[in-house]
Amino acid sequence: MSVPSSAPLRPWLALLAVMSFVLAAFAAPAADHAIAMHGEPLYPDGFTHFSYANPEAPKGGAITYGATGSFDSLNPFIVRGTSAIGLREHVFESLLARGHDEAFTLYALLAEKVEMPDDRRWISFTLNPQARFSDGTPVTVEDVIYSLETLRDKGRPNFKTYYSKVERIDRPGPRTVKFTFADNGDREIPLILGLMPIIPKHVYERRDFDRSGFEIPVGSGPYVVGNFTPGARIVYRRDENYWGAGLPVNAGHNSIDRITYEYFRDANASFEAFKAGLYHARAEDDPGRWSNGYDFPAVRQGKVRKKTFESGMPSGMRALVFNARKPVFAEKNVRLALIQLFNFEWVNRNLYHGLYVRTQSFFDNSELGSHGRPAGARERELLVPFPGAVSPEIMERGWHAPAGDPAGQDRQNRAAAIALLKEAGYELRNGIMTEVATGRPLTLEILVATPDDERLALTYATMTRRIGIVIAVRNVDPSQYQERRSNYDFELMFNSWFSSLSPGNEQSFYWGSAAADAPGTRNYMGAKEPAIDAMIEAMLEARAHEDFVAAVRALDRVLLSGAYMIPLFHQPDQWLALWDKVKVPEKESLYGYRSGTWWTEE
Repeated sequence: MSVPSSAPLRPWLALLAVMSFVLAAFAAPAADHAIAMHGEPLYPDGFTHFSYANPEAPKGGAITYGATGSFDSLNPFIVRGTSAIGLREHVFESLLARGHDEAFTLYALLAEKVEMPDDRRWISFTLNPQARFSDGTPVTVEDVIYSLETLRDKGRPNFKTYYSKVERIDRPGPRTVKFTFADNGDREIPLILGLMPIIPKHVYERRDFDRSGFEIPVGSGPYVVGNFTPGARIVYRRDENYWGAGLPVNAGHNSIDRITYEYFRDANASFEAFKAGLYHARAEDDPGRWSNGYDFPAVRQGKVRKKTFESGMPSGMRALVFNARKPVFAEKNVRLALIQLFNFEWVNRNLYHGLYVRTQSFFDNSELGSHGRPAGARERELLVPFPGAVSPEIMERGWHAPAGDPAGQDRQNRAAAIALLKEAGYELRNGIMTEVATGRPLTLEILVATPDDERLALTYATMTRRIGIVIAVRNVDPSQYQERRSNYDFELMFNSWFSSLSPGNEQSFYWGSAAADAPGTRNYMGAKEPAIDAMIEAMLEARAHEDFVAAVRALDRVLLSGAYMIPLFHQPDQWLALWDKVKVPEKESLYGYRSGTWWTEE
């Protein structure tokens, strides 16, 4: 067979090359002003401001917020120490900014453009040429790369989890950085990179980054640290030279010149300070105080007003957590018995004026929750490889909390708890719940750091004592509490997990097996369940909205079936008390109120 000459093919090869170039150009993702986890961004390129912000808000004035506890660090990115409130929000910025009337959409901030293919195998950010740190130094690609590497290697465990998924870093242009992800990447990780805080290399490469302390932080955000008293007060001053003041994402934001956080010993001391006008905005979480406490003179004189904000977000999970690393909680029936003994109806009526709602899902108040819903076909398909990971009852209707007796008798639930403990190898001996094999009484300890948690813990201890379970309540100072919590040195403790309409990688940090033994994660219960890991993976890989919802509901069912905690309760709305000088926009965000959009009128 003869081989034809290559000369006649050259025009065709040239034409094919041109066609390939054109097709590649059409196939390449366009650089854009925003990216969304699912669907399209709500706001088009060229938008002027978010709907929940008032672009005409006047600049100036001062506001003080209250905080409880103390702080011993100005580094919010490491496990060591307790950092001051507000550093991440006021001083540091990320490449993109979150829009708060969408589930999960990010808009241009430090990066003016973002580019990402459909398979999300990589993402590139082109920096705004005007972006500056507060010391006037331009924000560069080198700063972005340094931030990722430093946070990944020396920051909190979640940073390592997220940023280790970057396989390669390229610099396609002087202001552009491209991150390519390893095979263990997922569809959310490009957005996580968009939210990465950016720190200046020329400042932090000269510091011991993983040591807590009081070196003044330097960022690119709208505020700088003005002054502070360790553990007691921190003041942020609006940067008059802030580079991003004219961006659409900042319109109607950052209007107040001086923001102060005053620290108080506990919630009672904080409330008394608010009544005296020592700070100006108070998010209330005590139903008794909300019902009866706001009758002081400033309220009656119209100087303080109460506002209720609706939120379109899931309720999240506030719970009394079992540390399953402890041998006493290795047996699931022990955990189920303790869940039976919590009488919410009595607690709500007698401690909280009937204002709380029982939490029965990690995603209550949203389509993501499994409560009251039978598992759909897609959920069941996801759970097939994990028989027994979801109980039949929860598969059919979600988790339903044991109905307590408002009068406090609760005989039926106590009988159910005793039966479960019998199956776990316990019996009542002379009024003491005792392990049959060892003769040891069932005694537990709840770790607390606030008077409110102590009151609830003591109430619950009274309930368990009625079937011979003795619970001691250990109240420690906030720094010791944080240390013990970070190292999982507790048997039971209270904790809250925030939930959004777009749960993602943080779920691995909350519940993933890899987080169970790493200090500083939020997998406080020590869950190591393959079904949890698989549902998180399915959630992160979902492209269609219905697949995403199915994966989250399936995760919800697995978590609830594991009986890792006693789900407690949540507020039906956001409660806020404001001194008259504080003004808020007319429209609320999907997330409820946003303090960054407030202004003051003296």
